[in-house]
Amino acid sequence: MKEESNHIAGMRNNAVSIFQKGLQAVEPGAAIKKYCRLENNRLFIGDNVYNLSMYKNLFVIGAGKASAPMAAALEDILGERITKGIINVKYKHVAHLDRIKLIEAGHPIPDENGQNGASAILDLAHSAKKNDLVLCLISGGGSALLPLPYKGLTLKDKQETIKELLACGASIHEINAIRKHTSMIKGGRLALAAHPATLVSLILSDVVGDDLDVISSGLTVADSTTYKDCIKIFEKYNIIKKLPENIINHIKTGISGKLPESPKTGDPVFEKTYNLVIGSNMEAMLAAKLHAEVLGYKTIVLSSMIEGETREVAKVHGAIAKEIIKTGNPLPPPACILSGGETTVTLKGKGLGGRNQEFSLAAAIDIAGADSIVVLSGGTDGTDGPTDAAGAIADNNTFKRAKDMGIDPYNFLENNDSYHFFKKLDDLLITGPTNTNVMDLRILLVA
Repeated sequence: MKEESNHIAGMRNNAVSIFQKGLQAVEPGAAIKKYCRLENNRLFIGDNVYNLSMYKNLFVIGAGKASAPMAAALEDILGERITKGIINVKYKHVAHLDRIKLIEAGHPIPDENGQNGASAILDLAHSAKKNDLVLCLISGGGSALLPLPYKGLTLKDKQETIKELLACGASIHEINAIRKHTSMIKGGRLALAAHPATLVSLILSDVVGDDLDVISSGLTVADSTTYKDCIKIFEKYNIIKKLPENIINHIKTGISGKLPESPKTGDPVFEKTYNLVIGSNMEAMLAAKLHAEVLGYKTIVLSSMIEGETREVAKVHGAIAKEIIKTGNPLPPPACILSGGETTVTLKGKGLGGRNQEFSLAAAIDIAGADSIVVLSGGTDGTDGPTDAAGAIADNNTFKRAKDMGIDPYNFLENNDSYHFFKKLDDLLITGPTNTNVMDLRILLVA
């Protein structure tokens, strides 16, 4: 029994190590310096070159959980060439900056700090002229961190709407469609403000498929959604009566054509705009895969695009683990299955947790009593839902350990209280703010 316990402990340590390697691969500062360099007053960004002597001003704007280290890396590269800058970041996700103003704000529920910062960022974008260069730093969380309600709407309207959308299980694509049509800055409107300046966005992706018009609600790209899409989302989840009347009236006014739509593909506002993804979920998983193989695991990347109800996705992962044990498919043990993406939780209880902790709890129930399985699910930003945990780690003995302590895993799952479940077992994954964000990373080890 002791030998089995030591074996599981080793696997758990391996899972944490694999997760950390994935994080290191998407460190924002390193990503900026991988894609940006300065040579003889020429700024190389991806495949493009910008002769800085051609621009009067160089502005830096942006928002996101990772934008502080991204800004710090830009300051290292550009120094005093930066005329002025403003970015919004989540509270405590900070870095030392000399030329770029940093504003801490609320996430996932927006607050007044975010609104004030968004207004200042939009004003700075508006000030840019034809011979100016604007660098925009975008990462996960940018949507909540740039709350700038459309005329006639209030911050409270937006806060209540986002709470309802999060609670009903709407996808990030759906939530951001609403955000883009209730905002003065999202859905390409930041690019509209910066026009006719040259605008370059450096993007750390936190959405499935790296859809540019979804990341941070598409601040600098053409919007593929419409006001009509918004009302369909409300109807799909049957939440029209739960939303502020101002929001519903605003969307209906947009559908009637009395409000301008967000900028679409082909709009000349995007002619001098360049959007570049510098980090993604797949990059994190490939680095995790390499490390898992070094540790001796046969490894496969399942997908970086997994969506759906968290506990159902957990059951699928549990089934894969049990298949590996029984038949050696899709690969024999010792095996490591990696997956990414962003699942959703439909809230039914009143507990505390996040999608990663709920995933690990649902998986713990599914793999109970099996042989040598470890599951780790963590948010790469270090924050899972409204908690201080990035996620949680479980194994095939977690269910029994809980029962022996008088804890019923089913009750905690039904109450969406995964945080307190794993806290009692001392199995929360605590990383603190990682200052990056490329969705979630799930690690399944089978030996």
